[in-house]
Amino acid sequence: MIIEETKLAKVEDRGEVATRRAFLAAAGVAGLCYTAALAYPIYRYLASPEEMALSATAVTEVTLKDAQKQPAGSVLMFKFGASPAMLIHHEDGSWVAFSAVCTHLGCTVQYEPQANRIHCACHGGVYSAATGGNVSGPPPKPLTRFKVAVNEAGVEVSRA
Repeated sequence: MIIEETKLAKVEDRGEVATRRAFLAAAGVAGLCYTAALAYPIYRYLASPEEMALSATAVTEVTLKDAQKQPAGSVLMFKFGASPAMLIHHEDGSWVAFSAVCTHLGCTVQYEPQANRIHCACHGGVYSAATGGNVSGPPPKPLTRFKVAVNEAGVEVSRA
């Protein structure tokens, strides 16, 4: 009888140990998942300037098919690499292209044809629609200007 009780006690201890081990393993896996969930956004935040710089320089030219058919006084928003850009066809027939990212805090700017200006709604910045120069408001420098070439197939926009 004593031998059977000892065997039974050992079996119960093994079950208890196995349950503890399973719990600790599950807790460890959950802890690793939680740590990874916290670490990933931090990694993306710290790695993004480097990735943005690489993606910004990776694209040097964009061809906008049939953009030459755009009416005078209009704008075409497009992606130049990873960031937005705008192609403006002025009333006098000239073409200009600028980055559509405000130099103040990185908001997307909009072309206002009735006022012939580029406006940033975030903090009231105003840029010249002809040169991209900062006219008023908080923007510290002009918009990045791109080189424009118009042909029969479309409009080619490239880094100047």
